Amino acid sequence: MPGDTPRVRFEFSAGGLVLDDQGRVLLIRARDLRGQPVWTLPKGALASGETNTDAALREVREETGYRCEVVRELEPVTYWFRRDGRQIKKTVHWYLMRPLEKVGEHDHEVDEVLWADRNDALARLRYDSDRRLLSGA
Repeated sequence: MPGDTPRVRFEFSAGGLVLDDQGRVLLIRARDLRGQPVWTLPKGALASGETNTDAALREVREETGYRCEVVRELEPVTYWFRRDGRQIKKTVHWYLMRPLEKVGEHDHEVDEVLWADRNDALARLRYDSDRRLLSGA
C-alpha cells in the first residue's frame, strides 16, 4: 500500500582491513546498536556520489586517524540485522590497505584505536564476518 514502510532496507558501506609491515591489524573500539563496546574494523556508509574505494579510504582515515592506500579489493560481506524494528540487509565492500601516515586522531564514533597482532585481533573482534575477513587475508 502507498505510504507503507518497506520491510527490508538495503544499506551499503565500505571499509578497510589495514595491515602494517609487521602484519599487525588496525582495530577500532566503537559501540554497537545497544551501546555496548565492540572491537571491529573501520567502515562506514558511502557519501552521495562517492565510490566504494573513496568511502573506504575516508572512513579508515576518519575512524583511525591513518591515511592509507588500497592494496587490493577483498570479497564483499553481506549480513542482516534489525534497527528500529526494521530488517536491514547491509553489504560492505572491503579493501586490504597499508597505512601511509598518521594524519590525526579518530573521530567521535570511535572510543579507541589499537594495533593488534593477528591472534590478538582474532580474539578481540566480535563479529564473525570481521574474523573471516582477517583469516582470509
